[in-house]
Amino acid sequence: MHPIVFYIPWLNSPIYSYGVMMVCAFLATQWLAAKLAKRVGYDPEIFVNLVLFAMVAGVVGARLSHILENLPDFTRPDRTLWQNFYAMINIRSGGLTFYGGLLLAFPVCLGYVIYRKVPGRVAMDIVAPCIMLGLAIGRVGCFLNGCCYGATANVPGAVRFPYDSNAYVDQFNNQLNNWGEQLNHPVPPQLLVTTADGIRLRSPEEIQNDPHLVALAAAEKSNPVIPTQLYSTFTSLLIMAILLCYFTMPHSPGRVFALMLMIEGPSRYLLELLRVEPAILGRMSLSMLLGQLLFVAGAIMWFAFAPSHKELPGKLTSSLA
Repeated sequence: MHPIVFYIPWLNSPIYSYGVMMVCAFLATQWLAAKLAKRVGYDPEIFVNLVLFAMVAGVVGARLSHILENLPDFTRPDRTLWQNFYAMINIRSGGLTFYGGLLLAFPVCLGYVIYRKVPGRVAMDIVAPCIMLGLAIGRVGCFLNGCCYGATANVPGAVRFPYDSNAYVDQFNNQLNNWGEQLNHPVPPQLLVTTADGIRLRSPEEIQNDPHLVALAAAEKSNPVIPTQLYSTFTSLLIMAILLCYFTMPHSPGRVFALMLMIEGPSRYLLELLRVEPAILGRMSLSMLLGQLLFVAGAIMWFAFAPSHKELPGKLTSSLA
């Protein structure tokens, strides 16, 4: 975990790793979209702009989905209305649900390509590998930020996040409330503060001028958790590679996007089994439910986008190389 890359000299303003990775994801997906568009004979600028619209709509949708999935964290009675609202819009702390972003970005992007008179199914095929590339890079940002972590597990590769990380704070709060995955050791009392609302951890700002407290905090670690962020990065890159291979083969337009949904849906469902997310239907989290729905949607698209009997294999979309 490394949430701050560096501080801007003289301003003492932090540059957050989560934001840096979001910018990297944006630039990388723009580059890939332009390359794929040019390969099939379309104006790359259209798809560079399309990625911009997708990025904005995706972030808004992903944040709204995360807020709805974790609504109690953003309607806390110990905060003022403004503090809860600020927590909702503060994406520096992480918390973007991929499927929420996909669900909002899809109609926005579809409207744009219709406006630019680009065949929607062709645009979907160009965008599909870009979505996976953006997700892969974004999940690295999640790991550096310490959000979207997995369940507690003593397995090879498990990660122990530091004091004040999302994992540490969540496990401490669960320890106080005696529920969920709890911190497996007592917190040094010097790092605790008792207020009218209860016991809380001292913030980094409160301890930064006390070397003893800084040393105590540095020694504190969360329970070992599964680095599902990096698992997601690996699976997203693998899916992207599959999609790019299929993209360069003769195929019916729209099937690259359908293939993405059919692979991403089950893979996300399996990754969710390794995470600790609130259940909304039985034992299923929102992402698990949406993963199943996207698989079904992908399967429907796959058959709906099958070539008609009038189409010859040579007429199907290919790399045009």
